Amino acid sequence: MAKKDEKKGEQKAAQPKAAKTAAEKNYVPRLKQRYADEVVAKLQQEFGIKNVMAVPRLEKISLNMGLGDATQNIKILDDAVEELAALAGQKPVITRAHKSIAAFKVRQGMPIGCRVTLRGDRMWDFLDRLISVALPRVRDFRGIPTKSFDGRGNYTLGVKDHLIFPEVDYNKVERSKGMNITITTTAGNDERALYLLRQLGLPFMGRS
Repeated sequence: MAKKDEKKGEQKAAQPKAAKTAAEKNYVPRLKQRYADEVVAKLQQEFGIKNVMAVPRLEKISLNMGLGDATQNIKILDDAVEELAALAGQKPVITRAHKSIAAFKVRQGMPIGCRVTLRGDRMWDFLDRLISVALPRVRDFRGIPTKSFDGRGNYTLGVKDHLIFPEVDYNKVERSKGMNITITTTAGNDERALYLLRQLGLPFMGRS
């Protein structure tokens, strides 16, 4: 009898977990839904793209923190890894020096920063938070520049202070850190990528 009750208890405990998994499967990021419902059609019309599979889309978003001081104080790197994980929702990897630079007291293989690459739903959720929460918190914000594309449709945004992300606990941060955010697209050129990112809501300077 005791075994039966124990089995029933195990089944009950398993039910909420199954329900949560089902909810996660049905979850679609808000920005991803907007892309599918609105942006794809606009891109097709703007650039005369007939095949929906050829429509430019987001491929990945890479976040990178360079920390030169980490060579002298490893705690700075530990804090950066923790903070980047909090705002990205994914554990970063530590980046190391490819070669030695005597002037900066850097030896090959030394840890000099951390980075994380987001894909899928995490990528969409991060971009949504960047657009709707983080960038509006930048002091005297007037939009992001349009000159930071690489010629192949990928855009890199430099952020001076990672504290614009509310996921980072201000009380636990000893100092603000800068980071680069690179948005990789399948656009192939800067014109299509700019149009794609504008339609997703990135607040570029100039004409909207």
